[in-house]
Amino acid sequence: MSGTTPRDSGATQGYRGRNSTADRALDILLLFSDDRLVLSANEVATHLGVARSTAYRYLQSLTSNGFLEENAGGSGFRLGPRVLDLARLARKGVGLSDLARPVMRELVRRTGQPVLLTRLAGSAVVCLEREEAAHTLRLSYERGQVLPVNAGAAAQVLLAYAPKTELDEILSRPLARFTEATVTEPEVLRARLTAIRERGWAASRGERDPDVLGVAAPVRREDGTVVAAISIAALSHRVPEEEVPALASAVREAAAELSADLARTGLS
Repeated sequence: MSGTTPRDSGATQGYRGRNSTADRALDILLLFSDDRLVLSANEVATHLGVARSTAYRYLQSLTSNGFLEENAGGSGFRLGPRVLDLARLARKGVGLSDLARPVMRELVRRTGQPVLLTRLAGSAVVCLEREEAAHTLRLSYERGQVLPVNAGAAAQVLLAYAPKTELDEILSRPLARFTEATVTEPEVLRARLTAIRERGWAASRGERDPDVLGVAAPVRREDGTVVAAISIAALSHRVPEEEVPALASAVREAAAELSADLARTGLS
């Protein structure tokens, strides 16, 4: 994802209405991706709709706190060590990873597909764990990676069960577009989230990664609160629509098993 995207021009008005430095810092960090490992001040200024000097001030603040590092020669900014520390602490603090791995491995065995464990963290999604299948599949989700909430089945499951105030806040901001299939219209996404709550699982095709089918279900505490999502990722063209319900059934059973383990152990 190099350069500007269709989101950039439409997002400017929304960003001008948001003055929080924390909001701007999060916006900058979420610009990084596999295809955009270095950011320039000009790119940040364009994305936020601010002057280059203002963008550079935000970048310098993130750098001074260890969230970014400046490339040699001043060619741009890359993610710094503090981001890696936070990703490590997020995984360690949840307590879900060790509990989830056996369930995830069994789901890999049943479906033959990679399995992901994700959770909502503010206005983003964090990938906690990933279990590989026998075949490799290039995904945007890696352990510790932070992603926006609107693209893909796992993200939408987490968003579907988020508190209303949190959901309203997230949907008041411009939503990122990754492919032509990405849902960026708030009301369209709200309708999809309602359908997810009604059937208890989500499926998406090509919304975050082209030609990737995702199927996800919620993981709950004993009180019913959703704390994570478990999902599979498959090559979309290899899975006809009539086979999706069977995959969804396997994913839901895995999510229910992990939920039961959470209730038994008292982890959250």
